Amino acid sequence: MDQPLVTVRDLRLQFRTYAGIVHALNGIDLEIHEQDMLGLVGETGCGKSMTGVCILGLVPRGGEIVSGSIVFRGEELLGKPESYMQTIRGAKIAMIFQDPSSSLNPLFTIGQQLETVMRRHQRADKSQMRDRALELLKVVELPDPARILKTYPHELSGGMKQRASIAIALSCGADLLIADEPTTDLDVTVQAQILDLLRRLRETQGVAILMITHDLAVVAETCQRVAVLYAGQVVESGPVDEVLFEAKHPYTRALLEASPKRSSRGKTLQAIPGTVPSGLQPLEGCAFSPRCPHAMEICGQAPPRISVAPSHTVYCFLYADSEER
Repeated sequence: MDQPLVTVRDLRLQFRTYAGIVHALNGIDLEIHEQDMLGLVGETGCGKSMTGVCILGLVPRGGEIVSGSIVFRGEELLGKPESYMQTIRGAKIAMIFQDPSSSLNPLFTIGQQLETVMRRHQRADKSQMRDRALELLKVVELPDPARILKTYPHELSGGMKQRASIAIALSCGADLLIADEPTTDLDVTVQAQILDLLRRLRETQGVAILMITHDLAVVAETCQRVAVLYAGQVVESGPVDEVLFEAKHPYTRALLEASPKRSSRGKTLQAIPGTVPSGLQPLEGCAFSPRCPHAMEICGQAPPRISVAPSHTVYCFLYADSEER
């Protein structure tokens, strides 16, 4: 297989708070390939969004990456100065935020915001930037692009604002889009349209997409591969069909049994007992073991990385005796 576009290894992020040190990420391992669509899924607070902002080098105040590696196109990003990361953001890696109403500046038109990003990363005159902006608005299927260029965010619907945000993310030809819950607060019809748009952009623009979501249905419908997070760790990863339909890790299976899709098929929803770790204590062993029906004494140790299929890995002692590693 070709070298991944992005490789994340043993990424650990901590926050200093009044209550103590919060261990937000506890050894994240990820690979994102060219034109890949990788779903990053898990409960609220498991570290999905923090993984995305770490890749962008936008760690919130109070946070510190204490170890690990983030390699983009063969180049280590951790430790790079902020001036260098500013040349990467937008031009090479861009983010589609959860709430376009917050990410778009209400004081500037959509056209002005597109031109600002392009001016930062590209050499072009005003006429060229306008032509590029019109082309992008057509790509994201906004009606009457010439009018939209002159429109302020508050004059657009939620779905139109999200399309405009996607156009801004694409404006400088980024290789990777990080989509953080891009369909939150949109109605079902618009959600489907945005997800379909992202799928087609991957195919037509050649862009890789990291889809951050808590919705397993979104992953099943849009992604090629998925990584399941729990308490700041990847517990299972692989092709969507294998992970979601032949889940191995007890947490992945529990998520699927708690999915609303089960009730729509006449099956009883199964709650996951217990609570997610607070993060105030360093993890020892398997983080899911206090809630796991299959927990064993050995789960007090760090679980091994087991290959249960060529591209399907699980971090669990249940498979430690598997013949395929």
